[in-house]
Amino acid sequence: MEARLNLQSMFSDPVAGKVLRSLNAAGKALSESTLPAATQELIKLRASQINGCAFCTDMHSKDAAAAGETAQRLHLVAAWREAKVFTEAERAALELVEQGTRIADAAGGVTDEAWANAAKHYDEDQLAALVSVIALINAYNRLNVIVQQPAGDYEPGMFG
Repeated sequence: MEARLNLQSMFSDPVAGKVLRSLNAAGKALSESTLPAATQELIKLRASQINGCAFCTDMHSKDAAAAGETAQRLHLVAAWREAKVFTEAERAALELVEQGTRIADAAGGVTDEAWANAAKHYDEDQLAALVSVIALINAYNRLNVIVQQPAGDYEPGMFG
C-alpha cells in the first residue's frame, strides 16, 4: 500500500507545511498540559479505532506501550465499557472521545451527561486539553485516512 501523498514532502509545501507544523505545535502544547499522558494516549487510540485510522492506531498503541501502558489495557480500549482496568476518570474521557468523535451519529452531539461526568474528574484546564486532544486526533485521523497513510512501520519517537 502506498500513500496518496507523501506526508514528509508535504512539509515543504507552502500551505500544507504550515498546516502540518501548526497541528504538530498544537500536539506539543497538549503534551505539556496537565491532562495525564496515559489518558491522552487512550483518547488518541480510541478515536483512531473509531475512525479506522490504521496509521494512528499503530502509532498511539506503540507510543502508549513505550510509555509503560499495559498490553491488557491497550487490547481492551475498544471494549472499555466492559473492562475493569480503566479508572472512572479514564472511562469518562473515553465516553467523551466516543461522543466527540461520532458527532454525526447523534443529533445532539456530546450529551450533557457525558460532559458532566468528565467535569467530575477533570478541572477546567484539563477539560480544555481533553476537548483539544479529541479535536486534534480527529484531524490527524482524517488526514491519514484521506491520503491512505499505511500502518505498521511506526517506531515510538520517530517524529520527535
